Amino acid sequence: MKKRFLAAGALCAAILAITAKPSDPVLMKVGGDEVRLSEFEYLYHKNNTQQAEPQSIEQYVDMFVNFKLKVAAAEKAGLDTTVAFESEYLKFRNDLAEPYLRDAEVEEAQILDAYGHTQRDVLVSHIMLPRDAHALADSLRSGILDGTIKYEDAARRHSIDKPSAARGGLMGTVSAGRFPWAFEKAAYDTEVGGISPVVNSGFGLHIIRVEKSEPSRGEVHAAHILRGGRGMSDSAIMAEKAVIDSIYAELRAGADFADMARRHSQDPGTAQRGGDLGYFGHGRMVHEFDSVAFALPDSSLSEPFRTAFGWHIIRRLDSNKPAGLDEQREAIRKAIAEDASRSAVATDAYLDKVIARYNGRVDMGTISAVQQMAARHGGVMDSAMVAELAASKLTAVTFNGKNTTLAELAAYIPSVSPQGAENIAEFVRNTASDYLKTLALEQARADLAADNADYRNLINEYRDGILLFEISNREVWDKATADTTGLEQYFRDHRDKYRWETPRYKAIIIFAPNDSLLEAATRYAADSISASIPSSRVAAVMADRFGRNVKVERVIAAKGDNPITDYLGFGAERPAKPASQRWPVYAPFRAKVLDQPEEAADLRAAVVADYQASLEKAWLERLRKEIPVKINRKVLRSAK
Repeated sequence: MKKRFLAAGALCAAILAITAKPSDPVLMKVGGDEVRLSEFEYLYHKNNTQQAEPQSIEQYVDMFVNFKLKVAAAEKAGLDTTVAFESEYLKFRNDLAEPYLRDAEVEEAQILDAYGHTQRDVLVSHIMLPRDAHALADSLRSGILDGTIKYEDAARRHSIDKPSAARGGLMGTVSAGRFPWAFEKAAYDTEVGGISPVVNSGFGLHIIRVEKSEPSRGEVHAAHILRGGRGMSDSAIMAEKAVIDSIYAELRAGADFADMARRHSQDPGTAQRGGDLGYFGHGRMVHEFDSVAFALPDSSLSEPFRTAFGWHIIRRLDSNKPAGLDEQREAIRKAIAEDASRSAVATDAYLDKVIARYNGRVDMGTISAVQQMAARHGGVMDSAMVAELAASKLTAVTFNGKNTTLAELAAYIPSVSPQGAENIAEFVRNTASDYLKTLALEQARADLAADNADYRNLINEYRDGILLFEISNREVWDKATADTTGLEQYFRDHRDKYRWETPRYKAIIIFAPNDSLLEAATRYAADSISASIPSSRVAAVMADRFGRNVKVERVIAAKGDNPITDYLGFGAERPAKPASQRWPVYAPFRAKVLDQPEEAADLRAAVVADYQASLEKAWLERLRKEIPVKINRKVLRSAK
């Protein structure tokens, strides 16, 4: 069995069945589709922002009706039922709905929680263990809490974060937004001197001890000069110490810091910028560097000090205080939305309210029956138990007055399941809960589209836009370009509108790397390519014979358009410079000078555009006869 809640077709049907609120009256009916006033006004104003000359509402109505007729034609052709359409449309609809489907109070509490972190800096130690070391983590934490294990000893012995382990677990300052949320929240929620619960950051398990908590000092802007690097011998370290001391003495004597950094710093990332590190917050740099940078006053210089990266001198240039809530709100909201676990909290709270509103529940009596069923099958989800589930008429989920039976739910139960009657019952209960949440999510999206005109109009615009493109492609754009016979007939029927003021040189030009190949190619073209082979096929025929040894181009150009066509067709001097190093020689095939175009291909872009316009006009005339349109003029007069 496969867990897959609601087929795409059912999802699409659910959203397309939306009815708007009575305050949004029906403006028109196009075929069987109702168009609300809000949709018309939304598209009218959007269209006017894109026009050089704004249209009146009366002028726009005709264009809007044409648009809706094409959409109705697409629906009649079944384009709204294809898998490709449903997949694209539903993804857009779901993505667009996501920000709306969050509990506002819960989201605000999350924002305030995250904002509070930005106002404090927390100095922490941690013991980091592999993600599967739960038993060891619980044992160490218990020992630390009851005093039988010293925190620093446990860090040195067990922590897989070697730099902090060597310092007895001292990690450094945690500032907001710099670490996985689970780690950050545990660090801020634990009191000074306290030990956090075991935290899974996604990178490992952590036991955090908070050493200090103080008001955030914001960000500092600093530059540095670095000498040395990792893994240096003692003698090399002392040699670099002498160099950094000499640099420090020059700086104290008045040397320019940026100039000294460019000449002497061994940090390739900042040396050419005069050592400038930009602004950074607490916890961004290694602990020793961080401590010095934040202890300095603005516009001051540090003494040389050492980190694992070498010897440093810092010049603190400036600092910023932490930003206020209004300045950070949108950034925090975005960070929450991009964090799946945090975003789910507000979404789940919203869906819980939807479930309550529509009297949704998982039937726990049925879950008890599943446990008894599993016990009869020896606590194994075997094929016999699956068959019994698939035949059961017991109600598993109730939502909005509709019951879902175990038999219906069985199709969504994953094929992999735990052993034991209690575990199997819990497994089915979780599946039912997920299914209930999916029903609530679909209902929430439908309610949103009914209640929120902006959202409804956006998804309708996107939906209709997809259908408009597909049906126009089928009836006009692709049809015009593919219908060579119709295109040529249209050109002949309207020949008088396609005129040139000056002659054109029309030819197929054969390019070659040398004279012998050019001679062979032009002879082959003259002897073997009959007049019945259209010009559009000549390049393919030549490629079959000569491969990449020749190049073929179709041209049609007026005098002055191109030096080569001027030479070949209008008696100009041969260009002194070859067209390219690879194709220095060339000759014409099927060349002529035309006073006026002789076929559609001579003015293809213009003829295709006009032919498309004629096809569209004829198509719309058919649609207006086939599809009834009724406009409520009273509602139209209220449009604004």
